Amino acid sequence: MDSATTLAVARRQGFDTYALSFDYGQRHRFELKAARRVAAALGAVRHLVLRIDLRAFGGSALTDDIDVPRNRALDTSEIPVTYVPARNTIFLSFALGWAEVLGSSDLFIGVNALDYSGYPDCRPEYIQAFERLARLATRVGVEEGRELRIHTPLIQLTKAQIIRLGTDLGVDFSLTHTCYDPDRRGRACGLCDACRLRLRGFAECGLEDPLPYRREAAVRSQETEIRREGSGAGKRDSGNAGRDGRASYPSRLPSPDS
Repeated sequence: MDSATTLAVARRQGFDTYALSFDYGQRHRFELKAARRVAAALGAVRHLVLRIDLRAFGGSALTDDIDVPRNRALDTSEIPVTYVPARNTIFLSFALGWAEVLGSSDLFIGVNALDYSGYPDCRPEYIQAFERLARLATRVGVEEGRELRIHTPLIQLTKAQIIRLGTDLGVDFSLTHTCYDPDRRGRACGLCDACRLRLRGFAECGLEDPLPYRREAAVRSQETEIRREGSGAGKRDSGNAGRDGRASYPSRLPSPDS
């Protein structure tokens, strides 16, 4: 979802977009299928999927035989076990190499430092540090003095703001995939951090998430969220799972300043 919106932002700003995805040994293939759909729908000039096997290192619930946490408290400062060691550094390094070959000075990445799981490589200070590294570590940075910039259009947005932005830019969120632990049919679990942040964002927008969820899981996730927030039912629009397993919410879209 975040990557799709970021791609749409880059396109709106007039960039010819080259999309890069990674088959890094993650738990499932659904996000790669989604990446291909999104890249095609948003008109990427080229979309590469690079294979790197981070399962050789393990150390994460996404690349090792470790259970994905469910219904974890989202307001904790603890870095969860779904963190993949140095993942964004690895991804950005590959992207930097391709950008130099393409003659590009602009990289876009969909990191977010508000509605996120606390990953250290999603913070503004990390991005700033990598920009400095990029200028020191590339021929174009050293010989030509080119300013290499990493664009992070979502870094200070909530999930609800990201969804509104993507909707305004014509992103079809039914093409995306967010869940860390889907079932064999690709249906989202509704209980992992990624699902719950996504569901909360759609709820705050008053929109229906177009993705299929395992019905009971979606119900439990929303009920747990409301319980954790105490009087949160008055703060956020609560949702319920429809008959088709999708999480549905009131259809009214709040005004931008609400």
